Amino acid sequence: MSLLVIHNISLPPKQFGGNYIEAFFCGLLDKSIHPYFAEIGDMRVSAHCLIKRDGEIIQFVPFTQRAWHAGKSSFQGRGICNDYSIGIELEGADHIAYTWAQYASLVKLTHYIMLYFPQIKLSRIVGHCDIAPIRKTDPGQAFDWPFYRQSLLAL
Repeated sequence: MSLLVIHNISLPPKQFGGNYIEAFFCGLLDKSIHPYFAEIGDMRVSAHCLIKRDGEIIQFVPFTQRAWHAGKSSFQGRGICNDYSIGIELEGADHIAYTWAQYASLVKLTHYIMLYFPQIKLSRIVGHCDIAPIRKTDPGQAFDWPFYRQSLLAL
């Protein structure tokens, strides 16, 4: 793996808590609970990890295996980012501030990933918006890239 992609997700949109994201990533989302779930319930999506609002990290896919988080994507002219990237989802939304607990967990997890996968440098840590700019906006304007990068450099 040589690329780290930061995403956001909330289910239902802009609502936090519950186990809907976990159910979605495991293909177990009950489509009858919310109208939005009926729209997405048949999609097959996964990420390597989810970082919940309280900072809890849940891993869904081993880092050495492919996850289905990037969709149609490209980085520096190379397509199909799922083939060579790790996807981390933050429970959040583009315009809602992330929690300090999430940043703390993200920095620790990123540090671990960078140690284990030395090809992943700061220049190879991107948002979903960077690899699929026409389709995606996450992690959004609320994500504090300078703080995140400075925290990584401080380790």
